[in-house]
Amino acid sequence: MGLEPVLAKELTQLGANDVKIGRRMVSFTGDKELMYRANFQLHTAIRILKPILHFKARSADDVYEEIKKIDWTDYLENEKTFAVDSVVFSEEFRHSKFVSYKVKDAIVDQFREKTGKRPNISVANPDLRLNIHIAEDLCTLSLDSSGESLHRRGYRQESVEAPLNEVLAAGMILMTGWNGDTDFIDPMCGSGTILIEAALIARNMAPGLFRKEYAFEKWSDFDADLFDEIYNDESQEREYKHHIYGYDVDIKAVNTAIQNIKAAGLSDTITVSQQDFKDFTQPKEKSIIITNPPYGERISTPDLLGTYKMIGERLKHQFKGNDAWVLSYREECFDQIGLKPSIKIPLYNGSLECEFRKYQMFDGKLKAFRQEGGVVKTDEEKRQMAEKHRFKKNREFKQRLEETEQNEEGDIRSFTFHHHDIEKKDRREKSFRKEDAERDERQDRRGKERRGDYKGGSGKGGQDRFDRRAKGRPFGKGKDFGKGKNFGKGKSYDNNPRIDDED
Repeated sequence: MGLEPVLAKELTQLGANDVKIGRRMVSFTGDKELMYRANFQLHTAIRILKPILHFKARSADDVYEEIKKIDWTDYLENEKTFAVDSVVFSEEFRHSKFVSYKVKDAIVDQFREKTGKRPNISVANPDLRLNIHIAEDLCTLSLDSSGESLHRRGYRQESVEAPLNEVLAAGMILMTGWNGDTDFIDPMCGSGTILIEAALIARNMAPGLFRKEYAFEKWSDFDADLFDEIYNDESQEREYKHHIYGYDVDIKAVNTAIQNIKAAGLSDTITVSQQDFKDFTQPKEKSIIITNPPYGERISTPDLLGTYKMIGERLKHQFKGNDAWVLSYREECFDQIGLKPSIKIPLYNGSLECEFRKYQMFDGKLKAFRQEGGVVKTDEEKRQMAEKHRFKKNREFKQRLEETEQNEEGDIRSFTFHHHDIEKKDRREKSFRKEDAERDERQDRRGKERRGDYKGGSGKGGQDRFDRRAKGRPFGKGKDFGKGKNFGKGKSYDNNPRIDDED
C-alpha cells in the first residue's frame, strides 16, 4: 500500500496498456510476453494475476455455481495439484476461508462428476494457483502467474531480524527519482536489501534474474522459448558509473549483507563495511542516503530517541549539499531528527503505518539557500504532499491494519480485510464465536490427520533455471553470480522471517 503510483509508472514504461490504479493493486492489459516481462522485470509488484472470470455473488453458493460453470479441464488435469487464495472486502462473506473452500469444492466436484477422480491440493508447490477476489458482491477469479511472492527475489542467503521487504525497498528508491546518477549510501544497511535493490535499479537489471521459477512455467500454454529470450536479454542493462556504500554497526549484519550481495553478483557495485552512523563523515562525491532505522518495534536500541537525534546531527553537519530519505514509524522519532522535511509520504511497512521523509541538506540558513536559487520543495513534491494523508496529531502509534492471514487446514491461504466499524465487528464476533470455536476444533483435528499429505517439494523448476543460466545467460561474465559457496545452499528463503502479509 502506497506504491500503487510507482507500480503504475513501471507498467507504463514496460509497455502495458489500460493501466489503472486500484486499491493495493494496478490493473493493465497486455499479451503473454508482457505477462512474462511483468513477472521478470517489475520491481514493485507482489504478484501478477490473470483474471479469467468476473461475476456477481451474494452468497458462497453463488460462488460455487459460477466457478463450476468453467470447464476446468482447460486449466487442470486430474494428476495435477492446485491451491486457492482468497481476498475478501465484503460484509456478505463473513469467512473468506469458506469462500476458498467453495471454489475448491466446485473444481473438485466437476472433476469427480466427469472422471470419477479429483485433483489434489498442494500449498507448497501447486501446479495451478488460483486467486478469488471479492469486493462486496463483485467477484474476480484469476490465475496466479507468479507463484511465490515476487518480493522473494532469490538472492537472499541469510537474513537479520526484521528485514525490509524487497518490493518496499525498491519502491522507496523509485519514489525518490534516483536512477543511478550519484553515489548511493545506506548508513544502517542491515542485510543489504536497500543496497541490492538500488544496484538493480542503477544497472537496470531485472529483479527476476535470481528466481528459481514462476507459476506460469507450469501452465499448459507456457512458451519456454519466449521466456528464455526474455530471460537472456541483457540489452537494456547499463553501466553504473558511481558506487553504492553500506554501513552498519553490527558486524553480523555486515557479513550477512556481504553474503547476499555476493549471491546477487553485485560485489563490484556495492561496498559494505562496519561503521556506526555517529562516525559518518561527509562523502567526497554527490550522494543520496536512503535508510530504514530501527523503530523500536521489532528492533530497538538502548536509546531509540537518542539514535534519531544523532541521525539529524550527522545529516546536518556531514551530508551538506545532498538529499536524505528516512523511513520510520514513530512521530517522536522524526521529531528528534530536528530537521524540516520537504516531503512526507505514507507507506506501510508490513502492518505498520510509516512515513518516508525527504530531508534536503544545504549549508547555511534556509533563507540564504532560497535567495541563491535553492529549491526545498519542487512543484511535483508539493503536489504529492497535497494528495497524501497527513499523520494525525494524536495518532495511536501502535495502530495496525486489521488484516489477518488465516490458514486453518494448511491447503488454502486466506486474507480477510475487515471494515473499520467496531460495533459491527463486535456484533459479528459475538455471533460467530461459538461457531468458530467448534469449526476450529474440527479443522484442527482434520489438519493433524491430513498434514502429512500436503508436504510439497521445490519441484524441478529450480534446477531447470540453473541449467538455463548455464546454457544461456551465464551466472558470470565478470560477475560473481553463484560463485559463493553458499549460493542456493544456505537457509531456505521460506524460513526467513517475513515482515508483511502477502498483497
